[in-house]
Amino acid sequence: MSEAAPVSTEVSELLLGRIRDIADYPKPGVMFKDITPLLADPEAFTVLTDSLARICAERGATKVVGLEARGFILAAPVAVRAGVGFIPVRKAGKLPGATLSQEYELEYGTAEMEVHAEDLSSDDRVLIVDDVLATGGTAEASLELIRRAGAQVVGLAVLMELGFLGGRERLAPALKDAELDALVTV
Repeated sequence: MSEAAPVSTEVSELLLGRIRDIADYPKPGVMFKDITPLLADPEAFTVLTDSLARICAERGATKVVGLEARGFILAAPVAVRAGVGFIPVRKAGKLPGATLSQEYELEYGTAEMEVHAEDLSSDDRVLIVDDVLATGGTAEASLELIRRAGAQVVGLAVLMELGFLGGRERLAPALKDAELDALVTV
C-alpha cells in the first residue's frame, strides 16, 4: 500500500479552509468535521470532484462506489466526471432486490451495509469514495463487500483522513493491492 497521492498545498488549503469544526457533536468530547461549507462552495466542490476523478482515472476504475451517506454526495459527481458508473453501498434494508451484505463493528455494537448483487462483476475495477477515514471499520467492511461481489478494488479515496484514529494502519491488510488516497490529513 502506498502513501496518499500528492495533493498540492493550494488544493489542501482550499479544502481545509472550507471544513469547519463543530465541538461536542454528536456527543461531548467529539470534534466533528463539517464538510457542508465545502459542498456549498462551487470552487471548492469542483476542486474536490476533479481531484477524486483524477484518482479514479489513475487507478483505471470502471465503477465508483459511494458509501452511505456522505460518500454518495462525493462519489456520484466523481463518477460522472470520470465517465464511469456509480454504485451506492447502503445501510441494510434500503436497497430493493437481491443484495449482498456485510456486518461490521461500531464503537458500541454492529451495523450492516449492502450492495445490489448484480451491480458489480469480475470485470469491474472499483474505486471506493467516502468523505472521512476515521477508524477504518466502514471502509474495511466495504472492501470485503465489494470483493465478495466479485469486483476488484483498485482504491479507496477520501476527502479527509483523521490520522490520529489509526484507520490507515487498520486497513493496511484489507487493502491488499488497492491504494489509499486522502486529499487532506488532520
